[in-house]
Amino acid sequence: MLNEFVTQFGEGFVGSGVNAAHVNTVLGAKGGPVETAWASALAGPSQGHTPFVAVLRPGVPVQPFTLFVNKATIASDRHAQMTWGPAQAGVAKGVADAVADGVIDRQRADDALLIAAVWVDPQADDAQLVYVNNAQATLAALQAGRRRLPGMDDVMAARLAPFNPFFRPQ
Repeated sequence: MLNEFVTQFGEGFVGSGVNAAHVNTVLGAKGGPVETAWASALAGPSQGHTPFVAVLRPGVPVQPFTLFVNKATIASDRHAQMTWGPAQAGVAKGVADAVADGVIDRQRADDALLIAAVWVDPQADDAQLVYVNNAQATLAALQAGRRRLPGMDDVMAARLAPFNPFFRPQ
C-alpha cells in the first residue's frame, strides 16, 4: 500500500516565550526505515528522555501510531507533567486533526508511523497554552512535510537574515 510513500519531514513552531511549541515530524511507511528508527527509539530510552506512544485517551493511541520524543531533558516534576500531559495531548490532537483534514490519508494512516520530536521549555507554566501550541505546531509540521516545505527559494531568501527565538544576529 505505501510502497510509493516517500518519508515526509516537517517542522512547526507556534507561540512565544516559555509556552511555545517546536515540533519536528518524520512520517514514513511501516516496513521502512522510519519503522526501524521508531522501534529503536521506543526501545532505547535514555535518562531524561523517554519516548512513548501518543494517545488521545488512555487506551486510544492516535493513528498513525505516533512516537513522542522529548527534545528537552526532563528538568523537574512540573516539566514532566507539562511534557507528558498537555504537550503530549496537543501532539495527539494535531495528528488526529491532520488525518481529519486529509493532510494524512485516513485510509493509509494504519500503514504509517510518525515520530514527533517535541520541545517543551522547562519553564512552561500554562498547560492550556502548551496544549494548544503543540496541537497547532504538530499540524503545521505535518502540513509542511506533506507539501515538502520550505521550498529552496524560501531557504535561500531566509539565509540572508537567519534568526530563531533564542538568537537574532545584529
